[in-house]
Amino acid sequence: MPAPAVFRALRHRNFRLYIAGQGVSLVGTWVQSVAQSWLVYRLTDSPLLLGLTGFVSQAPVFFLALVGGALADRLDRRRVLVATQGASALLAGALGALTLAGGVRIAHVFAIATLLGIVNAVDIPTRQSFVAEMVGREDLPNAIALNSSAVNAARVVGPAIAAVLVSALGEGWCFLINGASFAAVIAALLAMRLETPPAPRSGESALEAIHGALRFVRSHPPVRDLLLLLGLVSVVGMPFAVLMPVFADRVLHGGPGAMGLLLGASGVGALAAALLLATRASARGLGRWVGASAAGFGLSLVAFAASRSLPLSAAVLVCSGFFMMMQMAASNTLLQLLSPDALRGRIMAFYSMMFMGMAPFGALGAGAAAERLGAPVTVAIGGLVSILGGAFFAWRLPLLRAGARSLVAAHEVVGGEPAEAANPIAPVAGDETRGPA
Repeated sequence: MPAPAVFRALRHRNFRLYIAGQGVSLVGTWVQSVAQSWLVYRLTDSPLLLGLTGFVSQAPVFFLALVGGALADRLDRRRVLVATQGASALLAGALGALTLAGGVRIAHVFAIATLLGIVNAVDIPTRQSFVAEMVGREDLPNAIALNSSAVNAARVVGPAIAAVLVSALGEGWCFLINGASFAAVIAALLAMRLETPPAPRSGESALEAIHGALRFVRSHPPVRDLLLLLGLVSVVGMPFAVLMPVFADRVLHGGPGAMGLLLGASGVGALAAALLLATRASARGLGRWVGASAAGFGLSLVAFAASRSLPLSAAVLVCSGFFMMMQMAASNTLLQLLSPDALRGRIMAFYSMMFMGMAPFGALGAGAAAERLGAPVTVAIGGLVSILGGAFFAWRLPLLRAGARSLVAAHEVVGGEPAEAANPIAPVAGDETRGPA
């Protein structure tokens, strides 16, 4: 009996294994993320150092993701992922051991966060491009949406678990739990039976491969504009999460529990967005969702910055998480559909650079701005800029449709009649279930 449409990618055994392993590992990752933020805040009481921690943990993705993407296009992606997941487990265990021994210092946190960022520069583009290898082109949009659902289900559960563990046992146990959780995804990767052979090596050097990807992005406005909007929102909007300890403590007068509630609320909204995307029969019309979601995310940040009530702030963050994930997952889907198979790892590297790699620069700037202007004003400014970016993308959208049509036709990534496949970023006239109103 076939799986319901919303779960159709789960008919692939390898993807079922991957989702199960990722589900466990991602909960551990969120547990570590919350615990690390609280540890830095406890050690330093400094919004600036919170921002700096975010910077050192994600900046390597910006500088090294293209190298990681080139590796993903040239090597066996499963073996690369086993190596990166194992390295991440060791780093989490080291931080846990230092913290439980009572010898952890902010310099240790920075060093381990930097090393983890280097690992992620290879892991993220490899993981993103590996999804297509597990499910093929037909089920790729649904697989991306389900993968985002798993990420955000963990985002709901992880902060709640972290809040309990940080309060009851301290941050060290959170780091050890994360280290152990990587065993699940490593076991899933090793249990897979992959029919698609690794991509053949080309004769070009790594620098030539990166330059080829740069030419592709520069010469195709739909791909370029999706990436630019993603980078803008990552710089000005995403730092609200880095400042969450400040909001939980100084603005809303809570503690680790309040921070867990706020992050969990954002995760609930993000999970809802990912599940909504999974119900879509095609990628047609997603371009409108991208622009509207960027503007909606900015509006919710302005409302969050103005709130002084914990329940109201949590409710607003549900909306924030929804719009944030809608933009990120829709952009991911469109970029994969608009990219040729031979460039998929490198295009996902650009996605990683914009989504994660640009965020640390925003986190560093937000930390410095929050020291002078306060966290609410800093977040409100980011929200206003996100609104403007979403509006500009929506204005540009009619100009991008012809380019999207030619790319999809060239790569043959959407089945069906040419009219159906021609334009994934176009609205669907008269069909309110397949695109925004």
